[in-house]
Amino acid sequence: MTVPCVRVAREDGERVRRALAERGLLDRDHEITAADGRLYVPIADPAAVADEYAVVERDAPTRETRTMPADILGFEPSHERLGGIVILDEDDPERARQVARAVMESDLPATTVLNRASEVTGKHRTREWDVLAGESTETIHREYGFEYALDVARVYFSPRLATERRRVAEQVDEGERALDMFCGVGPFAIPVAARGATAVGVDANPAAVAYCHENARRNGVEERVTVVEADVRTLGSASQAERSDGGHEAAGEYVNWADRLVMNLPHSAHEFLDTAVALAAEDCTLHYYDIASEDAPYEAGEAAIRAAAEPEGYAVSVETRHAVRSYAPHELNVCLDVALRR
Repeated sequence: MTVPCVRVAREDGERVRRALAERGLLDRDHEITAADGRLYVPIADPAAVADEYAVVERDAPTRETRTMPADILGFEPSHERLGGIVILDEDDPERARQVARAVMESDLPATTVLNRASEVTGKHRTREWDVLAGESTETIHREYGFEYALDVARVYFSPRLATERRRVAEQVDEGERALDMFCGVGPFAIPVAARGATAVGVDANPAAVAYCHENARRNGVEERVTVVEADVRTLGSASQAERSDGGHEAAGEYVNWADRLVMNLPHSAHEFLDTAVALAAEDCTLHYYDIASEDAPYEAGEAAIRAAAEPEGYAVSVETRHAVRSYAPHELNVCLDVALRR
C-alpha cells in the first residue's frame, strides 16, 4: 500500500530518520525502502513535517516485527521514555551501559539514553544524569495532543503525571482565570489555556520559564498564557515579581485573582498555602498535591488547607480525594481538589 514518506538521499538517511524520530513523526508500522540512491522514510503526520523535506506517496511493506531491548538483552529492562530520551534507573554502571546499547540497537525511537545519577535536588528540582548514548538532554515530549520542549538537565518534568494533568484540564471552563504556582515547562498551564482559560504560570527557574514561553507558542496558546519568573510568594504580597520579558507584575496584581490554583509541589506545597489563599478569588478550586502515608493519605493536607483558609473567611469543601500514583513503599502521591468559597 502507498503511505506518505520523506524522500532523502541515502547518505542523509540516518540523520533525517533521527530528526523525524525526535519529532515523533516516524510511521513505525511500515518499513523504510530504498530506490535509485534514495531512502523513503514512512511518516505518520505529513502536515507536521518541515518544508525542507520532500514528502511523497510510496509503496512500503508493513513491518512484521519490532526488535525491542528485551530481545537483545534476554531480560526486560526497566526504563521510561520522555520524547526521544530513554531514562534508566540502574545502580550498576556496567548493566546501565549494556541496557543503553540494547536500547540504541532496538527499534525504540530513542536518540539519547540517560541514567539517573542523583535524586531531585535544589530549588529548581533538577537532577544529575549520566549520558550513556547520544548527546542532548533536550527533547520534545508529547501527551494528549500537546507537545513540550524541555531539557531534563535544567528543568523538572514527570511524564507519569500525564493522566493527572488531563484530569485537571478537563475540569476547566472557558473564561476561567487559572494560576499554576509551580508551572515548570507548562504542562498544566497550556492545556488549561487551550480550554479557553486565562492562565498564569509562575516558576523560579529561568530555564523552565523560557521553555514555558516556547511551549505556549508551540501549542498556539501564547495569547492566553502569562509566565512569571518569581518565587510565587511574591505574587501574594505587596512586592513586585519579575516577568520573564523583563517587566514587572504590578504589586498585588494577582491577589484574590485565581478561579483555579494548581499546587503541584508535593513535598512542600503546605509551605505555600498562605500564598494560595491570598491568590484565591472569592470562589476558587484548589488542586493540592502531597506525598503522604498510605495509612492516612489525605488528613494532613486537608488540615493544612483548613488552617490556612478558614481564618481568612473561606469555607473549605474537599470535592475529591484522589490517589495519583504510588510514590514509594507505603507512600502515595495524592491530590485534594478543594473548593474555597468566601
